[in-house]
Amino acid sequence: MSSPLVLTQGDPAGIGPELALMAWLARSTRPTAPFIAAIHPKLLRETARRLNLTVPITVVEPEEAAAVFPAALPVLDGMDAVSVAPGRPDPATAGATLASIDRAVALVHAGRASAVVTNPIAKSVLYAAGFAHPGHTEYLGVLAERLWGAPARPVMMLWSTLLAVVPVTIHIPLAQVPAALTEDLIVETGRIVARDLAARFGLPRPRLAFAGLNPHAGEDGAIGTEEVTVVRPAIARLAAEGFDVRGPLPADTMFHPPARARYDVALCMFHDQALIPIKTLAFDDGVNVTLGLPFVRTSPDHGTAFDIAGKGIARPDSLLAALALAGRIAGSNL
Repeated sequence: MSSPLVLTQGDPAGIGPELALMAWLARSTRPTAPFIAAIHPKLLRETARRLNLTVPITVVEPEEAAAVFPAALPVLDGMDAVSVAPGRPDPATAGATLASIDRAVALVHAGRASAVVTNPIAKSVLYAAGFAHPGHTEYLGVLAERLWGAPARPVMMLWSTLLAVVPVTIHIPLAQVPAALTEDLIVETGRIVARDLAARFGLPRPRLAFAGLNPHAGEDGAIGTEEVTVVRPAIARLAAEGFDVRGPLPADTMFHPPARARYDVALCMFHDQALIPIKTLAFDDGVNVTLGLPFVRTSPDHGTAFDIAGKGIARPDSLLAALALAGRIAGSNL
């Protein structure tokens, strides 16, 4: 693969910059496709100096990244400089954070990079600077529509070798979930998941398992009616379209090993119903991968970790897994 992955900055006060350095240092023991950092070199050099990491940094064009990668961490020219202390987020850095994401997506659109790997952002920091989108995933959908000229419907999937999960509703208060959970939303999400698992993960007919919303999947309407009125009709529509689907299943019994062996991905009705099991099973090596976009995007499944930023104790495992998965999906044959 001639085009590199491009790694975004994330929140500069978080662990993203140090994870970028650690991921490059791990290149011999945890091979990934070559990547180029959309991070200002000064921030990386200051981080390396603070943590006593020996990382040569070279500013190059994307086309030069693969040749440079074995000997130095390739970095894009023209990135916004930031001044920030580790663990002390500052809304003044929001512009640089978003500019890194914008640059990465634009490079993929131009064919100069193969995939986007994003370091964690802090939505509260971006909100304080006027960010108008619900989150990272939704913002990528806006960029996709702007550059590719077609509507994009991003779907968040958390993936690991042990479990893959998709939250049908994502970053909304729990009290709003029942109203937001519609038959059409479930059907559209199921279609996107099945399509991308076939196209990008090599599963010709992926097995989709749907959780119920209520305890015991509603007990046939005794503990809530959403399974009867919304979830089951959606699953029936997907089955009629030829998809391999099952459910609604009680969420408390669908994540132990024998249950997981019967499906390829679990579609859950709200955020924590999906993320709690995968972060319990694969906290250090789970990957956030966005389906439904015209480009490949992965990310670590953890946050900015402001509490440990700059201390040198952050683990790069999830970022390494995100880089490896992005390379695999983009065709690196790693």
